Amino acid sequence: MQQPSLLGQSITRIDARAKVTGQAHYPGDLTMPGMAHAKVLFARRPHARVRHIDISAALALPGVLGIFTGADVPNNEYGLVLFDAPVMVSELENGNLAAGNAQNLKLFDGIVRHIGEKMAIIVAETEKIAEHARSLIKINYEDLPAITDIHEAIKPDAPQLHPHYPGNVIQRYRVRRGDVEAAFAQADVIIEDTYWMGAQEHAYLQPEAGLAYIDETGRLTIQVAGQWTHEDQAQIAHALKLPLDQVRVIYPAIGGAFGGREDMSVQIVLCLAAQRLNRPVKIIWTREESMIGHHKRHPFWVHAKLGATKDGKLVAAKINGMSDAGPYNYTSNKVLGNFTGTCVGPYDIPNVAIDSAAVVTNNIPSGAFRGFGAPQGLFVAETQINKMAVALGIDPVELRRRNCWHDGTITPFNTPVPPGCSLNEVISACAENKKLEGAAPNASFSILNSKFAKGTGFACGHKNIGFSFGYPENSACTVELHGNSEIEQAIVSLAGADCGQGAHTAFLQIASEALSLPREKIELQLSDTSTSGSSGSASASRLTYMTAGAIVGAAKAALAKWQDEERPVKMHHVYRPRPTTQIHPQTGEGDPNITYAYIAQSAEVEVDIATGQVHVHNLVCADDVGRAVNPQQIVGQIEGAVSQGLGYAMLENFVTEGGYVKTAHFSTYLIPSVLDMPDRVQSIIIEHPDPTGTLGIRGMAELPLMIVAPAIVAAIHNATGVWVNELPVTPDRLRQALKKQH
Repeated sequence: MQQPSLLGQSITRIDARAKVTGQAHYPGDLTMPGMAHAKVLFARRPHARVRHIDISAALALPGVLGIFTGADVPNNEYGLVLFDAPVMVSELENGNLAAGNAQNLKLFDGIVRHIGEKMAIIVAETEKIAEHARSLIKINYEDLPAITDIHEAIKPDAPQLHPHYPGNVIQRYRVRRGDVEAAFAQADVIIEDTYWMGAQEHAYLQPEAGLAYIDETGRLTIQVAGQWTHEDQAQIAHALKLPLDQVRVIYPAIGGAFGGREDMSVQIVLCLAAQRLNRPVKIIWTREESMIGHHKRHPFWVHAKLGATKDGKLVAAKINGMSDAGPYNYTSNKVLGNFTGTCVGPYDIPNVAIDSAAVVTNNIPSGAFRGFGAPQGLFVAETQINKMAVALGIDPVELRRRNCWHDGTITPFNTPVPPGCSLNEVISACAENKKLEGAAPNASFSILNSKFAKGTGFACGHKNIGFSFGYPENSACTVELHGNSEIEQAIVSLAGADCGQGAHTAFLQIASEALSLPREKIELQLSDTSTSGSSGSASASRLTYMTAGAIVGAAKAALAKWQDEERPVKMHHVYRPRPTTQIHPQTGEGDPNITYAYIAQSAEVEVDIATGQVHVHNLVCADDVGRAVNPQQIVGQIEGAVSQGLGYAMLENFVTEGGYVKTAHFSTYLIPSVLDMPDRVQSIIIEHPDPTGTLGIRGMAELPLMIVAPAIVAAIHNATGVWVNELPVTPDRLRQALKKQH
């Protein structure tokens, strides 16, 4: 009898009951006999030379078990892409590293470069004792000038902030296609403007926490929240100079991530403490510690120029963009690549010039955040397109239809769009759901006699699926089959992280489809480096796409052996999608992305002219997901992403001054509440199978966030006649823009 397919069914999440009843354990819930407690000492200054760290008074406090500094880290460096940051900043003696670390000199060590640098980890019998001991540590700092503005950082006479990055630039991209200046000379209309997008905090509900211990086999083990167990394992092993198989990483329940858990937080220091003390050690960061202790979305400054003919044909685009990376790379070079690939939008523009750079400053490091450079790039691209529509008097949807990508369209990288481009279909689905009222602002609007103004805005976009720019993508899965004449049990082992998005439920549905088994016969072994190979990161909208290939591949291999009467059977499969390439450093030519997913959104807003408050009445979101594994979870992704996108667009103003954070609590850093959500979010799920995706699946988790801001900004303009080029569009910024305009 054929097993009914679970694909396309909104089955209940496999972790739902445990989470709503409180049975699911998050890292902060974990306990073990003999467990000690830890606190981290942060530098809390943006730039300084560390002359001396005195831990004597803290060590003498009763109940303190140990205090560890950079001198105790065998290989004091970490980094997701590049090893360019110290695990903890060591002290300097006469300009050199102190004796404990001199044999392992790192050129970047000994200098505090942002307020969230770790200086020490304190372990005690109780959290309160550890906190008290932390206050007793004395550090002699020599403060250095802090550079917190990207334009100041790239001046020829600016101080060199990091020895690895001459001129305070981590990465540059240069893209050239056609003759841009000649095309601008022939254009009938040119739109030129400057944009600024601020930082954004991930604001996941579960702050950084973990429990490290030595397991029953003698392995150094940590239970922690992250996005890639095997990458965490590799970085811990690298810093502590341990063989990989002597480090085990387990993810229990994860309370959100959104890219904020890609880089190290508590992992290395917690493992160091557990290893040195040979007892379990637990840590939980406060919200303030979380706010200063992990990276943020990249702030971006962008100058953009767009040219078109009077009949609406885009002919040229020119972009100069810079991101604030903070002092270390984290993923800044990769985020910059995504920005570069999205900043002129998914449009057929024959002449393109893009120059982008990731700049070093003494602000908190920037890194991965849902969308990974595309929200910044698409805000610029889509706002430019909307301004062009107004200038030409062409409907914004129609202008996009005339210029959007199709299969084979040549991209700014001078290579064709991968097959399966559904952008025109997505645009149409969104636009037809909510008829837009033209491009011009409300001509009857008057700031003197109108209290409220209503408007509608439109935006569309694209997002690469998977790691890009030549990274050798892969995802592993192992399938075991047990039984006699029939398969009675299947054990599916893979490490993909479920950060709350429902990935593990999707894995079960895909495995059920691949094995033709009911869910009751499938056991999942998940998120543990000791039970499976690497699935790669829960990021880049890649996890379902990649693990589907791994699960289906392992299932096919296991079923083939089963049919050959080999029972039980255990088969391992590593899925590898088509390769990508880096882009040429001078021209930008290359094939950097495996495939893309596509989205369109329209937003209806009401603006309170007196206060500058904006309320979104309705937001329509059309996403091509390729194949909907679990439609209800997709709708959940859309609604959650819209909330984050709305926060990025209008509320979340991460304020720093001189490198110091002024919004380190939820009382000062505002995130959307239920009252800030649109009255209605209409989710349109489009299933246009991706030719490269197993079962036709595309990734989609980042998509709905990426164009909320340009859709809302266009709607504000439609209502008021005012363009706002700075994110977030806080009430004060909008009110000032309205005063200036009128």
